[in-house]
Amino acid sequence: MNPFSLEGRVALVTGANTGIGQAIAIALGRAGAEVICAGRSSSAETVALIGHARDLKLDLSDPLAAKDVFDAEPVDILVNNAGIIRRADTVDFSESDWDAVMDINLKAVFFTSQAFARSAFARGGVGKVINIASLLSFQGGIRVPSYTASKHGVAGLTKLMANEWAARGINVNAIAPGYIETNNTEALRDDPDRNRAILERIPAGRWGRASDIGEAAVFLASPASSYIHGAVLNVDGGWLAR
Repeated sequence: MNPFSLEGRVALVTGANTGIGQAIAIALGRAGAEVICAGRSSSAETVALIGHARDLKLDLSDPLAAKDVFDAEPVDILVNNAGIIRRADTVDFSESDWDAVMDINLKAVFFTSQAFARSAFARGGVGKVINIASLLSFQGGIRVPSYTASKHGVAGLTKLMANEWAARGINVNAIAPGYIETNNTEALRDDPDRNRAILERIPAGRWGRASDIGEAAVFLASPASSYIHGAVLNVDGGWLAR
C-alpha cells in the first residue's frame, strides 16, 4: 500500500479557486482524492484542472456557513485554507477590518472544523484536518494586527483540537507557508529592494511555489502522517530557521 495515496478519500478545500488553495486541491486530486473545491467565488478552473472534483459555493464571511456541509456526505479530509488580510497602521486599524479578518481566518476555521469533527465522530471518528497557518503564527509582522492575531490563533486551535481529537481518530495539523509566489505577493516580488531583502533571508534562495504547499498537504492528509498530531509544519525555505 502506498502510504501517500489518497485513493477513495473525499477532501474539502476552502478557498480553492486560486493560489495556495488551488495548488492544495490539485495536489490532493493528483494523489487520488475526490476534491470538493469550496469558496465564495467559483472554483471552476480548479475543478477543470483536477477532473474528479466539484465546485461548492461557501462564503465563510459567515463563520457558520459550513455547519451543514458535512451532513450531506462523508468528508475524510478538511483543509481550512480560506483567509483574508487587511493592512493599516495599528493605531488606525478599524473594528470592521478586525472583525472581517477574524471571522474568516479564525472563527470560520473553528466552526468548520467543529462541523467536520461532529460528522466524523458520528461515523467512527476517522479524518484529517489541515489548517493553513502563517509565518505570522510565530512572528509579529507590521500593519496586519488582525491577520497576525488570527494566525497565532490558528496555531493554538490546531494544538487544542489535536489534544481533544487525536485519541478519537482525527489528526489535526497545520502548514505555515513562507513567502510563496502568488497574486498576493506579486507587489513584493516586483519591488527590487523588497524582493532582494526577502531572498537574502531565505536559506533556500528562492520564493516558494504554491505546489510546495500542496505537496505538504498531501503528506499531512495521507496515512504517512498518522502519528503526527498538533504540528505546525513550516514550509518556508528555512525562513524561520534564519
